Amino acid sequence: MHPADLLFIGGVVYRGPGRSAAPEAVQVAVVDGRIAAVDADLSAWRGPETEVVDLAGGMLHAGFVDAHIHPIQGGLERLGCDLSAGSSAEDYARLIVSYAQLNPPRGCDASRAWITGGGWAMSAFPGGTPSATELDAIEPIRPVFLYNRDHHGAWANSAALALAGITADTPDPADGRIERLADGSPQGTLHEGAAGLVAAVAPAATPDDEYAALLEAQRYAHSFGITGWQDAIVGDYFGASDTALVYRRALAEGRLTVDVVGALWWDRARGVGQVPELVARREAHSAELGLASRFRLSAVKIMADGVVENGTAAMLEPYLGAAGESEHPTGIAFVGGQALVDAIMALDAAGFSAHVHVIGDRAVRDALDAFEAAAAANDWASRPPTDARRHHLAHLQFVHPDDVARFAALGVTANMQALWACNEPQMRDLTVPLVGPERAATQYPFASILRAVGSDARPRLCAGSDWPVSTPDPWQAIHVAVNRTLPADDPEHDPEPLLAHEELTLAEALDAYTAGSAFVNGRGPGDATVTGVITVGAVADLAATDRDPFAGTASSIHGTRNVGTWVAGRRVFG
Repeated sequence: MHPADLLFIGGVVYRGPGRSAAPEAVQVAVVDGRIAAVDADLSAWRGPETEVVDLAGGMLHAGFVDAHIHPIQGGLERLGCDLSAGSSAEDYARLIVSYAQLNPPRGCDASRAWITGGGWAMSAFPGGTPSATELDAIEPIRPVFLYNRDHHGAWANSAALALAGITADTPDPADGRIERLADGSPQGTLHEGAAGLVAAVAPAATPDDEYAALLEAQRYAHSFGITGWQDAIVGDYFGASDTALVYRRALAEGRLTVDVVGALWWDRARGVGQVPELVARREAHSAELGLASRFRLSAVKIMADGVVENGTAAMLEPYLGAAGESEHPTGIAFVGGQALVDAIMALDAAGFSAHVHVIGDRAVRDALDAFEAAAAANDWASRPPTDARRHHLAHLQFVHPDDVARFAALGVTANMQALWACNEPQMRDLTVPLVGPERAATQYPFASILRAVGSDARPRLCAGSDWPVSTPDPWQAIHVAVNRTLPADDPEHDPEPLLAHEELTLAEALDAYTAGSAFVNGRGPGDATVTGVITVGAVADLAATDRDPFAGTASSIHGTRNVGTWVAGRRVFG
């Protein structure tokens, strides 16, 4: 027996689904980056070179895998004008002024020294639409362009709008809307594709900027116990560059420690004609780096619709109020109907995992219809459970009751951003008024999807943060998944749970964020490399907490803190 490289003692171990519904008082030995033994007493594995980690009463669990994240974008915001720490217009003004003072114009005219970043909350402004006038009062000379937290809209000042040439005569793009004043002139908020009009003239991040952002995102993610992720957009998107080369640089320099699937961007304007290019790119990448690489291009991201708050989520019935009387009363299907069917069928036939953004109930139904068509056309019934195609739908804010059981029937995984499943100002002031109480009662039905009867044994749930839309800290999202409320000490806390019958157990939520997400990244049971569970033979991607969250109350889950993170048995945090 080879002595352990690592030996975890002195706490409890949550092993993952199918092993125990609660942590166990066992020890874990790691040899050559993999879990070698799990038992009550592993003192025989201790050798002179063994590093012994005393959990001090805390819990060891499989490292988190964030199944929907924008890490380089998040890293750029952390290194730019980051508004995520604020919650009010006054907070944002203070943060913008502070950033401008710390980052004065250098080597150029002030009118060309852009301030870019993001992280503002729509709920901080009436109607969710801050104005250029408000931003001009903060910074009247330098162009300012700031995405909101969900990145489905942006806030620009007059200088930025002028440089982009946006006037009363500028038409709305097909995939977005310019918020306008009574005279038709731009108000300052740009929805969806309209933000691209300014992004096109704003300075692009350099490759070195993006590399620094990736390393910062990785450091930040490891601090929360995250050991893997699926980058939800790798490609040219709204002025953002294709970041595959950034990952490859980190890999070549030996600095990529997180395990990554990159979801290649589906250009909504090109249709199935782009599939051969996507396949060629995946195959060239795999031939050069191998299927076991820490960075794989095995998924494709389709953005089927927008978001409810700006009326672009695709709904089955019209919105209420002004949105329901607009040019698009049921929202915008960026890729829907037959176009989505064609896309899913082609991607599935080509061996890709489809990762689909769906917010509205029409977008969810269209996507499930597309997967149903692909299942029939491509003979899913003959595929083994370990088939490499791991299709999943992200966000799932509104799911019609008739569609809940279809996830289990089709073997499509629900990718939940659980932190959003609660009552808070944006839900109360911007979402519910647009849809009414009946549709509001169909939001984020995670428990119903999980417990629906179905024959497919694949994980029903995986989980992600959508960072920088919301915090990447999984314990905050798990708290909401279990309680359907924000923590009591959060200033936006509402004690009324959002549909309490959709609460998950702590084990179910933790399984989604570990084993479920590892599965959609091709690291599940039966795969050549297994993560997301603590079992003999699995890669030792692990995280340790300061407590056993199962021993406390549900209302205290958010207080759980990560104190150590290991990737293949190597400590990367703590």
